[in-house]
Amino acid sequence: MATISQSTMETCSDSIIDFCCSPCLEHKIDQWAELYCDTCQKFYCAVCVTLHGQLFGKHVTYGRGDTSKWPASKEVQDFLLKCDLHEDKHLEMYCNDHSQLCCINCAFLNHR
Repeated sequence: MATISQSTMETCSDSIIDFCCSPCLEHKIDQWAELYCDTCQKFYCAVCVTLHGQLFGKHVTYGRGDTSKWPASKEVQDFLLKCDLHEDKHLEMYCNDHSQLCCINCAFLNHR
C-alpha cells in the first residue's frame, strides 16, 4: 500500500496548504498546521497549538520535523481508497486469486 504523508488542499488563493488546522477548519478557515497531537488525533496551527499546550501539556505531539509520524489526511485516504475503474466506489473487498483490492462492482464483474 502506498504511504503518503501529505495532502494538498487548494484554496481560492494561489497557495496550497498541505495539512490544515483542525479547529480552524471547523470555523471554515484554511490555516497551515504546525503540529499534530497523537492523543487528540488533530492538527493545530501556531495559534491553536498554544491553547492546546496550555490545556493538554502531557499529550504526545509531533511538529513539522516529524511529519512522517503524522497520519494521512482525509483527502488522501479518500483518494487512495477509490476504485480506478469506478470513481464513485470505494475499495471494499480483496480478491485472493488476483491479490488485488476491488470495489463491489469490480468484485461482481471481474473477481468471482
